[in-house]
Amino acid sequence: MIARNIESHLHTLLSHFPCVAITGVRQCGKTTLLNKLPGDWQHFDMENGTDRQQILADTDLFFRLHPEKITIDEAQRAPELFPALRVAIDRKRSQKGRFVLTGSSSPELIRNLSESLAGRIATIKLSPFSLAEAWQLPPAPIYSLIAQRSKPTELLATVKPRLTLAQIQSYWFQGGYPEPWLSNDDSFRQLWHRHYLDTYMYQDIAPLFPNLNQDRYRQLIQMLSHLSGSILNYADIARTLGVSQPTARDYLHIAHHTFIWRHLPAWSQSKHKQLVKHPKGYLRDSGLLHRLLHLNEGSMLATHPQLGHSWEGMIIENLLRNLDQMGIPYQAYHYRTRGGAEIDLILEGDFGLLPVEIKYTQKADKRSLRSLNEFIKTHDCPYGLIINNEEKPRMLDERILSVPAACL
Repeated sequence: MIARNIESHLHTLLSHFPCVAITGVRQCGKTTLLNKLPGDWQHFDMENGTDRQQILADTDLFFRLHPEKITIDEAQRAPELFPALRVAIDRKRSQKGRFVLTGSSSPELIRNLSESLAGRIATIKLSPFSLAEAWQLPPAPIYSLIAQRSKPTELLATVKPRLTLAQIQSYWFQGGYPEPWLSNDDSFRQLWHRHYLDTYMYQDIAPLFPNLNQDRYRQLIQMLSHLSGSILNYADIARTLGVSQPTARDYLHIAHHTFIWRHLPAWSQSKHKQLVKHPKGYLRDSGLLHRLLHLNEGSMLATHPQLGHSWEGMIIENLLRNLDQMGIPYQAYHYRTRGGAEIDLILEGDFGLLPVEIKYTQKADKRSLRSLNEFIKTHDCPYGLIINNEEKPRMLDERILSVPAACL
């Protein structure tokens, strides 16, 4: 069993809140994480008929009989339990670490949490394995250094490669879903990814959105494999699907909030630039992306037109997954001007403003440096990063640090 780097953050939240909710895509390891909680926790699953009946027969009585150390898996399937849970928490409001909920479909779960449990609950996001977790490594020091507002010279002195190119390539192609990653059977991995979308459609989408046109939505997911890493045009998506623009927006909203798709809004706070305001996005797992693109061997990536976008999405996901694992709050954007300047990722948080450019190549081109330098000077950023496949970190400019993906 591979350790999850979010465990420390989970235990911290349980020491401060009566209830913690773990959200994340189906099959990313939420139930396994629940089973690793220390002590005598009782586990209930709302997809199990017996557990569901036991809880919903009389929710108030259930929580009186089970006042603490209770986990409830797939809690979004039973919205009626949330008011009773609020009452149970308020009976012993000062007692921490009593309940843990999970949900693989965020819209319904988050709505219930915000309406019933505001101020009583903390929420964390669990994703499939990060690059570090897949190879059983702790979080890289770069993330804590970013959070501590360290200078680029400190990053340069501390951040070192931890992985080989072969390890990175293997993870990039396979993705981070635990079950296929832990299997050595390539046939099983292909079959697992192929059938995963069916499970997602039938167990998450169909129950939560019964009026959704599933054929059109499945078509959208396939379309997103070709749009991953691109600026989104809602009119074009709507026209291709044969739906209205509001419906296309709703479909993308569902994809983002059920953790299949990463919606990345445009940075819009530059006063002196003509900015592209359209969002972009990525399929969150590179392995699922490659299966949807019908890439059955890692070698096929080298000549595929989606290579750059796939690499970019994988690196962005790893950066954000690690920040989530360490409980470092952030907002993520992309940046593009009408003049052609672009930056793949803009991170904003207590650590300040951090522009990040991502390249599959070993060396950064001059255009990337120019866009980063311009953004850094305009917004007075401490520094910017280029994530690429260099052999070791190095300063490319006074305030631009090149960091190999092997350091993540």
